Amino acid sequence: MNTKFTSIAASAGLLLAATIWGFSFVIVKDSLDYIGAFYMVAYRYTIAAITMSLIFIKKWKLLSWDYIRHGALTGLFLFLAYATQTVGCDYTTAGKNAFLTTFYVIMIPVLTWLLFKKRPRFYVFIAAVMSLTGIGLLALGSGDKGFNIGDLLTLICGIFFALHIIYTEKYNKAGGDPLFLTLLQFIFTAIAGWMCAPFLEGSFPASTAFSGRVVLSMLYLGLLSTMVGFSLQNIGLKYVQSSIASLFLSFESVFGILFSTLILHEVFTLKMFVGCTLIFLAVILAENGWRLFRERASI
Repeated sequence: MNTKFTSIAASAGLLLAATIWGFSFVIVKDSLDYIGAFYMVAYRYTIAAITMSLIFIKKWKLLSWDYIRHGALTGLFLFLAYATQTVGCDYTTAGKNAFLTTFYVIMIPVLTWLLFKKRPRFYVFIAAVMSLTGIGLLALGSGDKGFNIGDLLTLICGIFFALHIIYTEKYNKAGGDPLFLTLLQFIFTAIAGWMCAPFLEGSFPASTAFSGRVVLSMLYLGLLSTMVGFSLQNIGLKYVQSSIASLFLSFESVFGILFSTLILHEVFTLKMFVGCTLIFLAVILAENGWRLFRERASI
C-alpha cells in the first residue's frame, strides 16, 4: 500500500476518533447523574471488550506473554486516564474537562524526551503550544475561571493519556498487531474498573445502570467512543508519529465544544473562532514543519 495514502488515511482516522470522543463529553456528563465514574469505566470497557473479542476472535491465536505484558501496562495507563478524567468531569464543567484533558499534547514530547532521550523537532513543541492555546480559547470561552479538584484530576489524566499513547506507539512499531493490543487494553481496563468500583463507589447501581437512557449512553461510549475510537487511534499510532497524532486527537475538545454549543445552545464567540484557527495552523505546522524549515534552510 502507498505510504503517503496510508499516512493520510491514518490521520483521517485519528480525526474521526476525535469527533466521536468530542461528543462523548456530553454523554459522560449526563451519565454521571445515574452511575458512578468507576462503574462507568468498567461498564463501557466491558461492552467494548466483549464486542471486539467476538469480532476479532481469530486474533486470539496471537496471544503471548509479550502481548499480555504490553496490554496490561497500556491498559493500566488507559484505566488511570479514564478514571481520573471521569471523576474530574463530575467536579468540573464538560468544557474545562475537555480542555484540560489535552494537557497530554504537551506531555507527549516532554515524556518521550525524558523516557527515551528522543527530543522532538522544535516546531512540534511550537505546534503543541499553539494547539493547547487554541483549545483553551475554545473551552474557556464561557469565562469560567475557577480551578477545583476536578480540574486537577483532569490534568493528571492528561499525563496518563500521554503515557498510554507513547507506549502504544512503541509496541505497535515493534511489530505488534494494533487491533489485538487494543482488545487486550480494553480487557485490562474493564478488569481494573470492576476491581476498584465496589471499594470506591459501593454496590453496582443496577436500578439506574440498566435504564434505557444509561444503556444507550453506555453503548455509545462502549462501541463508538471506546471500541471504534481507540481502534482508530491505535492503528493511527502505527503510521503517524505520536507527537503529531496527539494534535489530531486534541481536536476532541474542539468537537466537544462544538457539540456542547449545538446541544446546549451556547454562543460560538469570536474567541472560539480564534481558537479553531490556532488549532488548524498547529496541525499544518506539525505535519509540514519539516518541509517548511528545510526549504528555508535551502534558500
